[in-house]
Parts: sequence; structure tokens; C-alpha cells
Amino acid sequence: MDARRALLERLIDHAALFPPASMPMAEALAEDRRARESKHAWMLGRFVVPASRLAELGDEERGLSVVADSSATDARIEAIETRMLGHYVAGEVYVEGASLDEIAVQGQRAKVRCGGERIPAVEELAAFVRGCRERRLVFKATAGLHHAYPTPAGEHGFLNLLAAAVFGDEEDALRAGPGSFELDEHSFRWNGYAAEADELARVRAELLHSIGSCSFFEPVEELLALEILV
Repeated sequence: MDARRALLERLIDHAALFPPASMPMAEALAEDRRARESKHAWMLGRFVVPASRLAELGDEERGLSVVADSSATDARIEAIETRMLGHYVAGEVYVEGASLDEIAVQGQRAKVRCGGERIPAVEELAAFVRGCRERRLVFKATAGLHHAYPTPAGEHGFLNLLAAAVFGDEEDALRAGPGSFELDEHSFRWNGYAAEADELARVRAELLHSIGSCSFFEPVEELLALEILV
């Protein structure tokens, strides 16, 4: 497998309904269809929707990650995102705000918010990644991950988060500046480390599942500008 595919395939859960994009449903679905028809559609994960708005989807054929603001039953639901530990029908349940130990006991998955109203410090995000690794918890990250590298405003870079998951040295990986990482068909490389496709696929399956982004095209355009994607 191409290492780029192993690291980036189905990485971006499309959260166009959520801030800062906050698109109306019709526009969000149109943007999602455009993403599905694009050259880099292989990077597109699930469409993220509040449970309370499922009816607005009509018969749209789309795998969904549902934010549990109400009860919901729909055959398209592949994952639930919630702040409440408990039993859910979906096979993948991502819990935000509970302790990692509690999530592990429940056999569920973790969710971390990387931006929005609050940007976690590097040390906090690093401790979360490390804690998931130690407990063998799969996690997803959301909010504030539009950019490949950290921004002057303090936003985290999604390449940095991927590097923290793949290589460890979480604080250093999260602080690494533009140009620090190399990714091509052969491997993902940083600071003397190199991970090939099989290791990258393992990390995506066993640790960092996906990132939520209100934009699909902005992260893709940054990877194109870095000549990681062609």
C-alpha cells in the first residue's frame, strides 16, 4: 500500500454542519457530494450530523457519525459521538469528557476536542494521545484541525497529531513546525523516525481513527501545497 493512503485514507469526517462552517443542510450535503466526487475522495470519512437532524438527510446514501443530542435509529449510522458513557446500538462510540479509564472499562472509544471555544495546551493533548496508547483506546479528534501544521494563533496541526500517534514523543511532535514531516508513497518520516505503510495502517486502526473537520477541501489543499498529495 502507498504510505500516503495508509496514513490518510478516510481520515476526515466531514462536519460541515458544525462551526465555524455551520452550513445549512442543503449546502452541507452539496459540499459533501462534491467531496465524494473529487480526486481525493479516498480521504473522506463519515458525514457528521446531530441526531436531532437525521430526518433532514432524506434518503441520502451516506455513512454517518451521529452526535447524540437526542435518541436516534438509522441504518446509516456507523458511529455515535457522545458525552455520556453507556450502551449504544452503534458499534463505534466516541466519548468526550469522561476519563480514559472509564471509557476503557466500557469498551468504548475516546474523543478529544482540539479547538473551538478552547484549544488544549500541547501538554494536555500529548497526555491524551499517550493515555489512549497506554490503554489501547482508539480515539478521534475534532475541532480546530484544518491546518497541516500549528498556526500562529495556537491551533494544532493534523500532521502533528498523526505524528504524535505514529511516533510517540508526543510533545515534540505536536510542536514541530512547518516542513518537519515528510510523507510520500514509501513512508512517513520525522526526526530520524520512519514508518512504512503497514505500521501507519496499524496506528490508524488501533489508535487514531479520524479527525472531524467542517471543511474537507481546506486540509486537502494544504497537503497539495506541501506536495504530499498530487
